[in-house]
Amino acid sequence: MRENQLINLLKELLKHPSENEWIEFKLNFHSADEIGERISALSNSACINNQSLAYLVFGVEDKTLIIKGTSFKAKLYKKGEEDLEHWLSTRLNPRIDFSIYEFDYDENKHISIFIIPAAKNQPVEFLHQAYIRIGTITRKINEFPLKQARIWNKDAIPFEKEIAKDNLSGSDIIKYLSTETYFDLLKLPYPSSQEHVIDKFVDEGLVIKNKTYAITKLAALLFAKNLKDFENIERKSIRVIVYKGKNKVETKREQMGAKGYALGFDGLVDWINSQLPANEEIGKALRNETRMYPEVALRELVANALIHQDLTVKGFPMIEIFFDRIEISNPGIPLVTPDRFIDAYLSRNEKLADLMRRMGFCEEKGSGLDKVIFLNELYQLPPINVIVAEQRTRITVYSYRTLNNLDKKEKIRACYQHACLKYVSNEKMTNQSLRNRFKIENKNYPIASRIIRDALTDGVIKEDDPQSKSRKYASYIPFWA
Repeated sequence: MRENQLINLLKELLKHPSENEWIEFKLNFHSADEIGERISALSNSACINNQSLAYLVFGVEDKTLIIKGTSFKAKLYKKGEEDLEHWLSTRLNPRIDFSIYEFDYDENKHISIFIIPAAKNQPVEFLHQAYIRIGTITRKINEFPLKQARIWNKDAIPFEKEIAKDNLSGSDIIKYLSTETYFDLLKLPYPSSQEHVIDKFVDEGLVIKNKTYAITKLAALLFAKNLKDFENIERKSIRVIVYKGKNKVETKREQMGAKGYALGFDGLVDWINSQLPANEEIGKALRNETRMYPEVALRELVANALIHQDLTVKGFPMIEIFFDRIEISNPGIPLVTPDRFIDAYLSRNEKLADLMRRMGFCEEKGSGLDKVIFLNELYQLPPINVIVAEQRTRITVYSYRTLNNLDKKEKIRACYQHACLKYVSNEKMTNQSLRNRFKIENKNYPIASRIIRDALTDGVIKEDDPQSKSRKYASYIPFWA
């Protein structure tokens, strides 16, 4: 948010006669733990009071509502060695996407403000305890079971349908959103009038029409000309970081998306590919200045990171490029266990996923990761790796390494992914197919046999026909098949 917007927000908050369940004013900072408890209480109380946001403001006297300013610099404050914002977010469950802003109301009055989204589906806890506001007092929520039940039982509005900006005119819609992009990507003729353009956006659920217009968060996320125009969406901008080596010690360059996903996607993918090395020879399959990584696979993985992120929790999609790998991550824990990514499909952002598929950014349901694994095998790359940790899902694609340079776990993972790919293609993995995957010469078939044996022992694959006595013609399927 810009400084003038923050000043106007403070003035609006001060129009309330006093603090309430979802607005709290404080003059100065007392402790990081107190702020954590207040964030929990305000978020939960906002949910109960049908408010989408809550506010914790430093620099205003709570009794008189006089703006006096504060010495507390929330963005700079550290709890131990950690930034306060990170310290708080890692101790909240779920990790709600609160924002911290600082500005000078005038030359002598500094303000720090926390903007906190309302709880959804479950109470927000700080250090494993949920709080609530009773009037202007913060209490433990388990002392008020009826209020706690209202949060659990409340039908949450999906993030995509929430309002990003309201009280707008028709010309404001055209000003903030690239309506041309919507029609271009869906291969529809652009309407002859502004009214018909907006009507289409209303039909799609991207714009809400009452006495005035409102832009939904889905519309802002996809079609914003500038994400900074939408305070609650800007923090979902995509980050791309290029590192010099195999770790994060030295950053070469960094890029942050400024446009909605639909506007910026192709440019984002092109920029990522421009940062990747090319190899004169990759394995035995590809030669002559081939890209180190398959571009189509990276496109699919980036699109999936956008679609499957948990938009309600803190964090943003991120692509990190290292010397020997690419890590593509998004906030949130997946709804499907990583072992079943290739055959199962469940999205928490159905409308976002639907639009991105219709606009050609990714594959139809359930047919994306099989393409990624197929191309990964074609390029003779190590198996992809999926890690879920600290409320993020991260998929890693590695640069070429010979079979001898893969460790036992990587060989087993590659075997499992190959069996999955075969199964969803209505085929079965065999010793021969695994040799083809790794480019193992026929005379060295015992190498493939050893990998299969390790995968069987690990329980990630099983024999298609356990009664068969023939090892030569044995076939294998994933453990879940």
